Parts: sequence; C-alpha cells; structure tokens
Amino acid sequence: MIIVTGATGQLGRQIVERLLAHVPADRVGVSVRDPQKAQGLADRGVRVRQGSFSDAAGLAHAFEGASQVLIVSVDKMGEEAVRQHRAAIDGAVAAGARRILYTSHMGASPTSHFEPCRDHASTEEALRACGVPFTSLRNGFYAKSALQFLGHGLESGEVGLPADGPVSWTAHADLAEAAAAVLADEGLFDGPTPPLTAAQALTFDDIANLATEVGGRGVKRITTTDDAFREQLVGHGVATGTADQLLGVFTAGRAGEFATVDPTLATLIGHEPTSLSTLLREQLRGN
Repeated sequence: MIIVTGATGQLGRQIVERLLAHVPADRVGVSVRDPQKAQGLADRGVRVRQGSFSDAAGLAHAFEGASQVLIVSVDKMGEEAVRQHRAAIDGAVAAGARRILYTSHMGASPTSHFEPCRDHASTEEALRACGVPFTSLRNGFYAKSALQFLGHGLESGEVGLPADGPVSWTAHADLAEAAAAVLADEGLFDGPTPPLTAAQALTFDDIANLATEVGGRGVKRITTTDDAFREQLVGHGVATGTADQLLGVFTAGRAGEFATVDPTLATLIGHEPTSLSTLLREQLRGN
C-alpha cells in the first residue's frame, strides 16, 4: 500500500488525486491529522487513518502495511520541522516500508540562506541514515509564494520587495503530478531527484511585467531595502523571527539558489510545466 501524509493539505491532496489515476484506490492510504477532512477520499475507497508526526503509536497505525510512504514536508521551520520529519521517517521504517519519499526543495543545502532549505538538507541526511531506500523530490519553489508576494500589487499597481534573483516558480499541480508518477513507478529515482522546476526562472521585475501584460494595467516593481521589508512585515503583525525567515527567500534568491531550470519535471509529467503567466491569469479570473 502507498501511504501519503498530509493528504488534506494543498500539495498532499493533489498528489492523492493524481495517484488515483495510476493505481486502484484500495492500494492508497492517507495519514491525516483530522480524518473527517478526508471523508471524500474514504468514500472513494482510500484508506484513511489518523496520524500525527508527534504520535509514534498513531503513525504505526497510519503506516501499517506500507510498501511506500510519501512524507509531505510540514509547514514549519527549524528544529521542530526536522524533528517531525525524523519521526515520520522512523515510523515508515518501523512499518516496513521498502521506500520512503519526501517532498524536499530544489535549494536543499546545509549552507542555504533560506532556513527551510537547511531543514530539508537535515531531513535528507536522516533519510540517508535510515537504512531504507529513499527518493527526495527536489521540488521547485512553489509558484503560490510568488503570487502571495505579489499581494495587492495587481490592484495597487506597485510591488515593493527586496532585491531578488531569478526563481523557477513551479505550480503545485505539476509537482503533485510528478510525485504521483514517481510513486506509481517505484524505484524511478534513488536519492534526490534533479530539480523539479518550471521552464523559466523569473525575477520580480519579470513578474511585474507579466502582471502588467496579463492584468491589462501597469504594475511597477519597487526595490525596498531588506530592513524596510522586515519592518513592514513586523508592522503587519509578523513575528520578527518569521520576518527574518521570509527575508531569506530574497537573500537566497540573490545568491542564485533557486535559479536552476531543469527538464526533469516536464519529462515526468509528459507536458510543459504550467507557466507563471497562466497562474496569474487563473488568479485574476478567481478575483
């Protein structure tokens, strides 16, 4: 049985949906904190069990009978994230899984300027040490983050952000499709994958130009100082530590950590990855 964690989250749910196009529902199980939120999957024949990375006994039940376990990385940073990931790895090993998969990041590195990438590197070290074959999905930077940074710029006509570098912003849907393909073809990758990225790496200057073209009104990109960006975030109620972590996106971008473009994602999913301009159009239609 293939077990997917975090199956009610944005990425995890899409992975399960894609996986069901490859394998029968009775071969898929999900580990979720709130099974009621996964009732729709249960109704379709997916095994739904409660599982928390902080509850070893619960994980043993959720992962029971697993041939593969896909650990979807948690929405946390620092030691707490790594601790939870290690607990999930231990649970998968104890369940007898013959392969563990993990949603990592293209920039995973112990020396990254962006803390989550350092966390991913630590998790990958735990995977190497666990004694079970693993696949680390080196996902491109989520395009949703670019749209969030763009914020109200589509309405106000101005986007104020720190100096950045090119980033291969990648759609959740494409990464979910790739994860499902790798799960369905066990052993397709051993260890970290190549970067799973969109076809272009864009700066926020590029994104402002795209937004102007797509939205039909001018969007100006204004470069702020790092300190001004941090103060703006804190002024809107963001904790200082979180503000520093978000600033790391731009520090790492300036260092070129997210600039790689690789064809592996397109090969896996059988079509060109979704462009950011397409995602912008979809967002505008939703508004």
